[in-house]
Amino acid sequence: MGALIRIVAARLSQAVMVAVVVGIASFAIVEMLPGDHAYRIAAARYGEDMASARAAETVRVELGLDRPWPVRLAVWLGQIATFDLGVSLVSGEDVVEELKLQLGATIGLSLLALGLSAFIGLPLGVVMALRGGAFDKLGLVAAAAVRATPAYLIGLALMLVIAVHWGWLPAAGYDSAAAWPLPAATLAIGLAAMSMMVTRDAVSRVVMRADTNFARTKGLAEGAVLRRHVLRNVAVPVVAYMGVQLVWLVEGVVVVESLFAWPGIGHALVHAVVARDVPMIQGAALAMGLLFVALNAAVDALCLALDPRGRRE
Repeated sequence: MGALIRIVAARLSQAVMVAVVVGIASFAIVEMLPGDHAYRIAAARYGEDMASARAAETVRVELGLDRPWPVRLAVWLGQIATFDLGVSLVSGEDVVEELKLQLGATIGLSLLALGLSAFIGLPLGVVMALRGGAFDKLGLVAAAAVRATPAYLIGLALMLVIAVHWGWLPAAGYDSAAAWPLPAATLAIGLAAMSMMVTRDAVSRVVMRADTNFARTKGLAEGAVLRRHVLRNVAVPVVAYMGVQLVWLVEGVVVVESLFAWPGIGHALVHAVVARDVPMIQGAALAMGLLFVALNAAVDALCLALDPRGRRE
């Protein structure tokens, strides 16, 4: 319990630092974006045809964009301290409510992709390590080829074959359960290749260890050796790597979300940058930074539960 409390305390302090650093960094990045912010917001609100210098000036005064940047930065940091991220400058909706929907879509897609990746990659990695030979070499070549293929090419291939040619699933959207498999598979294929290689390397190391060989010497069947010694020791590095994968998925699915018109936080962040929707940009960056800390804390706690040595230390 003491180790878990230390993990939670450390991650909470990290969350505070992340909130401050991400808040200042996102503000600075938005300020450095080229163009007239007020004009871009007016164009996103009223349409390109209705955007004008007068509309831009109205937006500038309404949103306080004519105030000095230190004042606007202080207001933004004060909002973070009070958990008030404001409203979208384009839609007028509460930023927190919009982030809930977008994060839900992204996390749901990421968890499904991670599950598919584990279902494909982990068993193959174990088999590659135990069998070796031609199967192992073929698996390594296939994994390298898949990892070298950009996600958008995998997505386009799945979309053209499964959605367009065969008509089995919709090519894009979010309004039905049938819309989930294609983007999830697009993400899972690349992740499965890396999961397979990580699992294969971890199993190969454990199989050759002295304690594993001693278990065989005691007369344990190969299946018992695999369950009691190999898989338990492999669990910690594999779980830690899958946690890294989940963080990467949540923060790096912009291309796949845009390709499949998925209403996740990455897709929303791109549109917010184009529209200069400052509260949405800052809120999305802050949410992703805090989610990174939360996922790391969850992975640490899970690894602690799997490996009792960490609790003793």
